[in-house]
Amino acid sequence: MDTQKLIDLIREANGKRVICVGDVMLDRFVYGQVTRISPEAPVPIMRRTREAAMPGGAGNVGRNLSTLGLRTALIGVVGDDAEGRELAELLGQIGNVEADLIVMRDRPTTLKTRFVAGGQQLLRVDAEDTRAIDLTAEADIVMSLEDAAKDASLIILSDYAKGTITKNVIEAAIAAGRAHGIPVIADPKGLDFSRYGAVDLLKPNAVELGQAMGVPVETDRDAAEALTQAMSVLPAKAIVVTRAAKGMSFVQKDGCVMHRSGEAREVYDVSGAGDTSIAALALGLAAGGSLAEAVELAIAASGIAVGKSGTATVSASELNTALQMGLRNGGISHVPLETLVEQVNVWRDSNLTVGFTNGCFDILHPGHLKVLEEAKARCGRLVVGLNSDASVKRLKGPSRPVNDESSRARVLSGLSAVDAVVVFDEDTPGALIAALQPDLLVKGGDYTIETIVGADVVLARGGTVHIVPLVDGQSTTAAIERANVRAE
Repeated sequence: MDTQKLIDLIREANGKRVICVGDVMLDRFVYGQVTRISPEAPVPIMRRTREAAMPGGAGNVGRNLSTLGLRTALIGVVGDDAEGRELAELLGQIGNVEADLIVMRDRPTTLKTRFVAGGQQLLRVDAEDTRAIDLTAEADIVMSLEDAAKDASLIILSDYAKGTITKNVIEAAIAAGRAHGIPVIADPKGLDFSRYGAVDLLKPNAVELGQAMGVPVETDRDAAEALTQAMSVLPAKAIVVTRAAKGMSFVQKDGCVMHRSGEAREVYDVSGAGDTSIAALALGLAAGGSLAEAVELAIAASGIAVGKSGTATVSASELNTALQMGLRNGGISHVPLETLVEQVNVWRDSNLTVGFTNGCFDILHPGHLKVLEEAKARCGRLVVGLNSDASVKRLKGPSRPVNDESSRARVLSGLSAVDAVVVFDEDTPGALIAALQPDLLVKGGDYTIETIVGADVVLARGGTVHIVPLVDGQSTTAAIERANVRAE
């Protein structure tokens, strides 16, 4: 997949208007500490420390669409209650989201309350009415949808089985999509996927697809069989199944099933990852990308989302940075400094320590590997500063480097110990270290802390400096001398 094309799609999608119709809800989080078990029953006692609330369900899809740079017309139903008013206020604070919330007086706003201690959910309490909305509310939704579709690029049906996505709402969405030439995506619930009609894209997860088709969806072969079966009986034009860490699989009318693997990443919280993936799919399709390209964007975005705590969103900047960093393509040769600074901030937000080392790395040898492996063992992510060709020539003489900077960067980026490579043109990495502000600075050789460039910067922010002793007889100069001797 062409990474630059994916980056271009993010830019093309910026400012485009999409419609999200579905079950909006209020997500409330009650945080606290558990230090003992109740004497009344074998349950933990949580001492409440704080609360937070945010839009959930289709509201969270709207949040994700907004942070990805899309303008969103969000259409849903709330009750005439405090939760509905709180949800409306929260949505009003999100840029680029225009919320059209239809109030039903005899129906409560869907509320999910999660109790969290030590980073783990102890309990979730739901307050909801899952009956289908009444005919008046349904007519209001259809009218709002038809009006919003006039200048929209895509329609999303975000179904959480809370009664908003009725047969008439689905039919209105498909008709509006057909009338204005825009795709319709449905995020389904329940066992009857046929109710979503001829949508352009159906996006169940693996469990949902397996239950609907009555087959397992574990392996690639399972997913292919389930998708093929689904396409043979459903009117949907394409189906994408999200498979958590295994990535995504999809099929279109030609019957060819494609698999896209997910990136192995630390998972902090999967809350809202499905909302992130459908928002990223929408971004790709709204920008005019192919389904395969939209899937690649969705995999990258959901991979970022699960690395965050809570019902998190992913910004266009984060997605752009992740793609430039090569997180979906197994690493690229090197990244621009401004991109790397953004990525370092993302790593820190995920509580990862950032290490840094530098050098020419002209001919990779065991001494280099020792430095890189020791550095990686002491940090969560390792950045390598690489001297440019011009810098190496000034430091080592006119016959160096043996390998150009692109080749050296490519070799380094392929090592498991290295998470990012950045090329610098100066003789020292001082400016680079000042910009990145690493938590750990590692240097190999006969240095002292006082003579290591950037040590003062790292120590001033409470970081550490580590010196790795040289490996006897291992250096690029020695390797070149040995080669010359053999050539003679």
